[in-house]
Amino acid sequence: MNLTPKQLTIVKLIRDCRLRHGYSPTMQEIADELGISKVTAFEHVETLVKRGVLERQRNRARSLTIAPGVPLPDEERPLRYPLVGRIAAGVPIEKLEDRDELDVADLLGPRPGRNAPTFALRVEGESMRDEGILEGDYVIVERTETARNGDRVVALLPDGSTTLKTFYKEKDHIRLQPANPAFEPIRVKACTVQGVVRGVLRRY
Repeated sequence: MNLTPKQLTIVKLIRDCRLRHGYSPTMQEIADELGISKVTAFEHVETLVKRGVLERQRNRARSLTIAPGVPLPDEERPLRYPLVGRIAAGVPIEKLEDRDELDVADLLGPRPGRNAPTFALRVEGESMRDEGILEGDYVIVERTETARNGDRVVALLPDGSTTLKTFYKEKDHIRLQPANPAFEPIRVKACTVQGVVRGVLRRY
C-alpha cells in the first residue's frame, strides 16, 4: 500500500480497536497513541480515506473501518499472522487483549497460506469442542463483516463481549450456536461479525 509508518500505525490501530471493542478510536485517541496533534491525526486519516484505504459513515462517530480487500502487511505473510488477542469459546469475555504474532512456520513448518486479510486468536473454553476446536487451539480468522449460515465466526455481542460460535441468521434474531451440549445457544437481535474462521491450529 506504500503507507508512511504513521499511516500504517493508524490503520493497525483502527483494526485492533475494532476487533477489541467493535468501534474505531477517536481522533484524540489516535493522536495520543502516536504522540501527535489531533489536527495531524485528522490529516493522516483524511489522506487514508481519499486513498481508499479507510472508509467511514457520515455523521457517525467511531465509524472508521479498513476498506474491503485492503490487507495490512502483517496480514499478508502466508506463515505469520498477527495474534490480536483471546476469544471465548465458553462464556463471552469482555474484550480482546494482548498483541503478539503467531508464526505458523514455528508450529507446523512451511506450508501454503491464504492471501487474505487474516489474524489469529487463541481459544479459551470448550463450547466448540464437538467441532474439534479445543481450548488452547489457535483459530485463523479471515477479517470480514459478513457471514453465511453455518460459518464459524468471531462475533461482537451487544454487551461488548466477543465469542466464537457458529452463525445462523433466523427469522427475528441471530443464533450463535455452540458445539457442546453443555452450552446454550446465544440468541441476539444483532451482532457484529468480526471475522470467519478459516482454519484451526493445535500444538501438541
